[in-house]
Amino acid sequence: MQQAQEGGAGAAGKWLVTASVMIPTMIEVLDTSVANVALRHMQGSLAAGQEEITWVLTSYLVANAVVIPMSGWLAKVMGRKRYLMASVALFTVASLLCGMAGSLSTLVLFRILQGIGGGGMQPMSQAILLETFPPHERGLALSVYGMGVIVAPILGPVLGGWLTDNWSWRWIFYINLPIGLLAQFMCWSFVRDPAYQQRWQKGERVDYLGLALLVLGLGSLQIVLDLGQQHDWFGSSFILALSVVAGVCLFTLVFWEWHHENPIVNLRVFKDRSFALGNVVIFFGFFAFFGSIVLLPMFLQELMGYSAFQAGMVLSPGGLITLALMPFVGKLTQRVDARFLLCFGLLASAWSSYYMSGYNLDMGMVTAITGRNLQGVGLAFFFVPLSFLTMAYIPRTEMNNASAVYNLLRNLGGSFGTAFVTTMVARRGQFHHLRLAEHMGYYNQAFTSGVEGVRQYLEGLGMHVQSGVEAMAALYRLMQRQAAALAFLDVFHLQMIIFLCLSGAMWIMRRPPRGKAPDPGAAH
Repeated sequence: MQQAQEGGAGAAGKWLVTASVMIPTMIEVLDTSVANVALRHMQGSLAAGQEEITWVLTSYLVANAVVIPMSGWLAKVMGRKRYLMASVALFTVASLLCGMAGSLSTLVLFRILQGIGGGGMQPMSQAILLETFPPHERGLALSVYGMGVIVAPILGPVLGGWLTDNWSWRWIFYINLPIGLLAQFMCWSFVRDPAYQQRWQKGERVDYLGLALLVLGLGSLQIVLDLGQQHDWFGSSFILALSVVAGVCLFTLVFWEWHHENPIVNLRVFKDRSFALGNVVIFFGFFAFFGSIVLLPMFLQELMGYSAFQAGMVLSPGGLITLALMPFVGKLTQRVDARFLLCFGLLASAWSSYYMSGYNLDMGMVTAITGRNLQGVGLAFFFVPLSFLTMAYIPRTEMNNASAVYNLLRNLGGSFGTAFVTTMVARRGQFHHLRLAEHMGYYNQAFTSGVEGVRQYLEGLGMHVQSGVEAMAALYRLMQRQAAALAFLDVFHLQMIIFLCLSGAMWIMRRPPRGKAPDPGAAH
């Protein structure tokens, strides 16, 4: 197994390692979204306020964001296998405690522990996969990894809703127990630390300042992103103060870590051109992707009147397309320059956003599904080639640290994207409301004709309309709905522009290794 994990040829060993690291990755990513649909049930059960209950989500995301970038350092201190198993154990125990929580404060505490445990699982799993497979097969390995990272957030709300409706919100946490135990057994049996892995040397100084800056900076930033819209962003002194703390700490962290001898996060890995640009692309790519994943269900349920099940039916085919295409794309990276595959994925994503920007309030479900399916194709051709390109020239000794940074930027991109689209929809909705309302006056002949037409329509339905008030109210509600729809379409259009810009910028990345060439990332 040691040989397999260093790029050996044992097919069975490689796939056993793959299964071992994919199980913890899936349950960790799943838990970032599975609790969303159960918040109202938790609120009633724990007698919590509407603002208070959101800390169930925020506490997990904050802990997760803080731990991910330091996971490479923790693996160096503890050993990667031991750290991964400790993370799985803490995540599993914390899941049990979350399910047993009797108050909001204890649930938030246990969610923090769960986030700490889950933070190391994604980057360690990716690093192990990249080292287990030889260079020409890394695209295939990343396609398997991508299945968990991409599909789990889509399945999370569906699974969480089913468990909550048929059992209890506590089961969204209890379900992690058997899976966590299986993951622990698999990691113990099949994962090994490679001989070349860097170890913590006795006498090395701990970067306490870097650790403090990381915790304060990323913790504050995640709270700002998660609660900013709820508190009116910089109109709130709380959000403003946290933004200042995040900005100062993260700016200082970059300068400090770059020059520190033994940093918590080794930022010198950004000297590699492909890695640096790959992190930019993954940030803005997930910024746009997660924005779409948030926007489309909102559009369908709030404006089109779809039920949660119907909205899920629109989203599901696109997820299945991504799932089916990822292994195919992974195999293509062995024969085709991954930059062409990535460019195709970004252009397909731009096309899907452009298609969605043409949605209207009279469209059918087939139209909604088509836009989502186009996005599913783009996502499959985005994640796998980008991960392959970004990590192509990273030395194996730096793989843990590089994977941690890459996963952090991916998660932050999703958080920024979610915060951005919810804010933009609200602001653009206000803009379109004001513009449309300008034409709603008795001095506007089209408006008065519209009111009369609505009045006659209501009377034709058998309603007794004494004046034009009922007709004006109906027309005003239609205007509000139309203003909200235009706001959604504006954001879809902006996402298209982001994807088009990325499709040009990504060509700065270096050509990746192909065929069975020597490992460019091997330690010498």
